[in-house]
Amino acid sequence: MFSLRADGKRVKKNVDNMYIIAPYFMVDRSDACNAVTVRLPYQPIHEYVIEKRKEGEQLSYMAVLIAGFIRVISEHPFLNRFVVNKKIYARNEVAIGMVVLRNGEDAQASMGKMKFELTDTLSDVNRKINEYVAANRHNDANETDKIMGALLKIPGILNFATTILRFADKHGLLPKAIVDASPFHATLVITNLASIRTNHIFHHVYNFGTVGGIYSIGNMEDIPKMKNGEIVLERQMPLGIMCDERIGDGHAYARAFASLQRYMKNPKLLETPPKPEDIKVDFDFSKKKK
Repeated sequence: MFSLRADGKRVKKNVDNMYIIAPYFMVDRSDACNAVTVRLPYQPIHEYVIEKRKEGEQLSYMAVLIAGFIRVISEHPFLNRFVVNKKIYARNEVAIGMVVLRNGEDAQASMGKMKFELTDTLSDVNRKINEYVAANRHNDANETDKIMGALLKIPGILNFATTILRFADKHGLLPKAIVDASPFHATLVITNLASIRTNHIFHHVYNFGTVGGIYSIGNMEDIPKMKNGEIVLERQMPLGIMCDERIGDGHAYARAFASLQRYMKNPKLLETPPKPEDIKVDFDFSKKKK
């Protein structure tokens, strides 16, 4: 049976009983979040990006990381699940939220989300990110900004409106237009604090919406490693991660993060789409309701 929700359907199979019960004890997402730091190898990513730029492709480090996330999601579909009203759902799209600073001296941040396909290659991801950044950096407001602006226009309506939005979201009644515009309804949110020379943090999660994890990139770190009997410094990219325990156990997350490490050590693997037999989903995206 399909849920009334515009953004996913109920998952009833392949879910351990403990995870069916867990949302009844950990009702809010903030109750259920674990924090972990995952350090990714910087040098392979750096060398790959430089090589591609020499070939004329203006590839970003963020594109490599997000392409890696998408490939990992195709292998570990639990990462694209969410919990609302004590029920587990499979998201019917891959959406990643990100903040973009607008142009200008008094630039304000604009938050929205990008949508991807599980078959996207690194080039596809890079193109979509560039389009997203260009659209948000040069426009006065995106759909998210417009909704927030509308809520602030009428005095006294904000508390009432957000109460209605929370109720509608909890019961699957939120209009698809709002779900599509909301960065709080996403597979994950990623923020690059290294771009403002800040260390990674464990960002708070939002009880509103369906975000399954927030990933914070911090300043690069030189980590001591033992190689050939000597201690050397290895530059790594730290990710501060807050993830929802109700959608996956520690073993599942460990396997997913190990897969991400593998792709970051060899980004060339992301140049071609995954084989159809390697893509694992809770249900067929092609059959979702339009």
